[in-house]
This record gives sequence, C-alpha cells and structure tokens, in this order.
Amino acid sequence: MSTSTTASVSTHILDTSIGRPAEGVAVRLSARAGREADWQALGGSATDADGRCKDLPALPEGTTHVRLDFAVEPYFENSAKKQADAQQDAPANRDSGAVFFPEVAITFAVVPGEHYHVPLLLNPFGYSVYRGS
Repeated sequence: MSTSTTASVSTHILDTSIGRPAEGVAVRLSARAGREADWQALGGSATDADGRCKDLPALPEGTTHVRLDFAVEPYFENSAKKQADAQQDAPANRDSGAVFFPEVAITFAVVPGEHYHVPLLLNPFGYSVYRGS
C-alpha cells in the first residue's frame, strides 16, 4: 500500500470511430476537497500522438474529487475536415455539421495514495469511460 498523501491521475483518448488515438485534444484538470467544496482549476495539457496526456498537474493534498474536461469539438472538426479532404465527394458529417458532444466532463472520487487512469473511448455520437490501470 502506498503512503502518498495525494492521488494521481492520467488519461488517454481512443477515437473508436477510426480505431486510433485522438491527438491534440485539450484536457483540463480540476479538483476539490469534499462534495461541497468549490472546484479548483489545476491546469491542463493536450493529448499526444498516442492519445495520452503525460503531463497533467499534480493533485493537491486533501483532494477527494477530480474532474477531467475534454474539449472534443475542435478535434472532431479537424477530423471531419481531414476526412472530407481525403474523400472530396463524401460528406464531412452525417447531420447538421454540429458536433453532438462538444465537450466531455468526467467527475470521479479519489483516495490518497491511489493512481487513477481514466481512458476516454470517443466517437462523434457517443463516449464511454472506465477506470483503467
């Protein structure tokens, strides 16, 4: 058992619509100490070519809840443009052109000394998350 007084967090994103990591997605990290406490913005990062955020800020001592905010709209807009460029006569989107989920916010509870890896499985019309290892 770890004796650390803080939890740690990591994440990665897989775009399940193409079976590849989602590169360039901005991720913001926030934390709070208790259900009634205010959220404290800690900073952020962006996913690399492997879809991973390797440099998220450390959590402050006393953190009980964490929120990861993923800005997925620019990623999907860029992906749609790349797909349209590759297939010039194919439509870039199946509907109005708006991104259905412009952002994804995941909130979870943590305990000191534990590491939490929270992968995001993403596609233009849905997402899921789980506690990884």
